[in-house]
Amino acid sequence: MPADRSAGVALLGASSPVMAYHYRMLDHASFHARFGEMPVFGMVHLLPLPGAPLFGGSIAAVIDRAVVDAKAIAEGGAAGLVVENFGDKPFGKKLQAETIAAMSRVIAEIAREVSIPFGVNALRSDGLAALAIAVATGAAFIRINVHTGAMLTDQGVIEGDAAAVLRRRRELGADGVAIFADHMVKHAAPVAQVEPGQSAKDLRYRGLADAIIGSGAETGGEADPNQFALLRAAVADAPLVVGSGLTPANAKRYRGLIDGAIVGTSIKRGGEVAAEVDATRVRAVVNALKALR
Repeated sequence: MPADRSAGVALLGASSPVMAYHYRMLDHASFHARFGEMPVFGMVHLLPLPGAPLFGGSIAAVIDRAVVDAKAIAEGGAAGLVVENFGDKPFGKKLQAETIAAMSRVIAEIAREVSIPFGVNALRSDGLAALAIAVATGAAFIRINVHTGAMLTDQGVIEGDAAAVLRRRRELGADGVAIFADHMVKHAAPVAQVEPGQSAKDLRYRGLADAIIGSGAETGGEADPNQFALLRAAVADAPLVVGSGLTPANAKRYRGLIDGAIVGTSIKRGGEVAAEVDATRVRAVVNALKALR
């Protein structure tokens, strides 16, 4: 097996006078040991934060809504949740200082009320900001939309910066913060023709992604099961997570192809992405995933 496809990366040789360091990516066994069998991660879509064009003027209102949604996700039996600045459209490529501060405050309040593991997604694809928030709040993982390669988006061209994120994680002593990275992320297209299998290998073995996410073309869009079949063939050791469009009705399409799911639209009241999370709908998705074990 080529060196860059190993399950870990030794940064210091055993003969080094400095203590040796060895990082090992999550595989299927460690992913499930950490998050459970076929885990569901519910989305906490934050209302617009201070500095965003649509901010309503009250950070307390943002916190209240976020806590309500987080509690509903936990009540519905989800294994974890993901917090993102969903209301901050139009998104920039990088988060402003006030956004990082506001997200950290809101997430800290969520963590006081809900005990399940949580992740951070800093839209549009600011891995360093997500990592900073994760370290400050005790997050279990971060989601990075473009971790390697480059994608054409409504924010322009976004380039992955895996090197900066992995090095900063090491500097912060935050190896426990897993990286969930998107493959061919939604609301985007590659800047040049790429071979999907090879891009998945690069994401896993060169970008060191702990888990790989596949999604549909847009928020709430159903992901193509064929994408996961391709990913499973290309990166057999990587945990795979469906990142959009999963419902109790279509969950069976992913049998044998995924290790878990991130759900947002389908757990909202009436299936409306802007509505509050409905614990009953969360439970329905959780049960549908359990049936795939």
